[in-house]
Amino acid sequence: MPLTTVETPADSDGVSLSHGLKQRHLSMIALGGVIGAGLFVGSGAGIAAAGPSIVIAYALSGLLVMLVMRMLGEMSAAYPSSGSFSSHAERAIGPWAGFTVGWAFWVLLCTAVGLEGIGAAQIVHGWLPGTPEWAWVALFMVVFCGTNLAAVKNFGEFEFWFAALKVGAITLFLVLGVLALAGVLPGTDSPGGSNLTELLPNGGEGLVIGLLASVFAYGGLETVTIAAAESQDPVRGVARAVRTAMWRIAVFYVGSMAVIVALVPWDSPQVVEDGPYVAALDRLGIPGAGQLMNVVVLVALLSAMNANIYGASRIGYSLVERGQGPKWLGRVSGGVPRVAVLASSVFGFLCVLLSYWRPDDVFAWLLNMIGAVILVVWIFIAVSQLRLRRRLERETPEKLTVRMWAFPWLTWVALAGMAAVFVLMAREPDTRVQLYSTGAMTLALAAVGYAWQRARERR
Repeated sequence: MPLTTVETPADSDGVSLSHGLKQRHLSMIALGGVIGAGLFVGSGAGIAAAGPSIVIAYALSGLLVMLVMRMLGEMSAAYPSSGSFSSHAERAIGPWAGFTVGWAFWVLLCTAVGLEGIGAAQIVHGWLPGTPEWAWVALFMVVFCGTNLAAVKNFGEFEFWFAALKVGAITLFLVLGVLALAGVLPGTDSPGGSNLTELLPNGGEGLVIGLLASVFAYGGLETVTIAAAESQDPVRGVARAVRTAMWRIAVFYVGSMAVIVALVPWDSPQVVEDGPYVAALDRLGIPGAGQLMNVVVLVALLSAMNANIYGASRIGYSLVERGQGPKWLGRVSGGVPRVAVLASSVFGFLCVLLSYWRPDDVFAWLLNMIGAVILVVWIFIAVSQLRLRRRLERETPEKLTVRMWAFPWLTWVALAGMAAVFVLMAREPDTRVQLYSTGAMTLALAAVGYAWQRARERR
């Protein structure tokens, strides 16, 4: 199919939005965006399956994410847009592609808002057992919906301080861990290499499970390219965020996994039951380690709620601006797409209600449906970059302020890596259902998007 000649509003879909995000906001969003609750909690199951080879798993998936971010950064610096990869897919492949990946990502973000609200409420309920969890979810939803209804700089300020707390916590953890391993932390004996004697305790199958767990822990990096469209200097903001992605992934993800498996035996029950970071802090004799990490996880969950309401509202707004959604969803007031913010928050709260009303069928089906959406997004990013790069080189080479490394070879390597992850998901019973459910949703959206595109062309 030839490149579409329909000019999307990608260059101008931020005109009605404010530009209230400053460079410090973008820098901290980029830093904090890689530190999610999945890293603090979900990594425990990966360690239990892969053992010390979890470091290899996070390094491999981290390399894939670096390539995806570089491709996305190249396109976002050339075409800043609140629609990010959805706008790029429409420009490169066709309106149906922008429709498909945009609405799939919107459903993912809104569902994630509900999941994060439930997780945050469970932590607070543990501290205050006499309070109902649903009340805390409602409170969090109201707070962050209100934050996003106000000026975008309020979202930026919340994320700035949330990210600062997360970055500070994980940096302190890494410093304490390295000191303990070096044998210079008072009151702690270094384990040396005693916990690293068996790299693949569960063989290749364990590494595969760890790899799949690590891939989905990286979700959230895309938010910075969405936010950049509302910054004072979108091109510079995207370029800086993308260029620092490599060391952020290496330090925060790969570095912390290396510290954990060196400090704590991989088969310790505490790694799964309490979380790997709590297990490591207990090993260091840090008093109240469990409650300290609960505070950090709570901050990570609240940060993700805030960022996902923001991201969903901007993706929804961009889709409507490009004629791919109901017009009422795109209304802007005070530089903010307030109707899109409300719709995204309501959908998120509906997911919370489904978790109470129908946890075994409807909610489980919804979770499976979004299980592999991030991989679908990455594939659209890679294909879009392959097609847009040639156009940029031919028509507007001056817009290539960020360039994909070794183009097109590394783009093809990234696509091969994504295909490999799909194959691995099809082999594992736990992820196979997610793969098929996400595939069904993607095909349904693609069919609707293509029918809409043909109808628009006939008109």
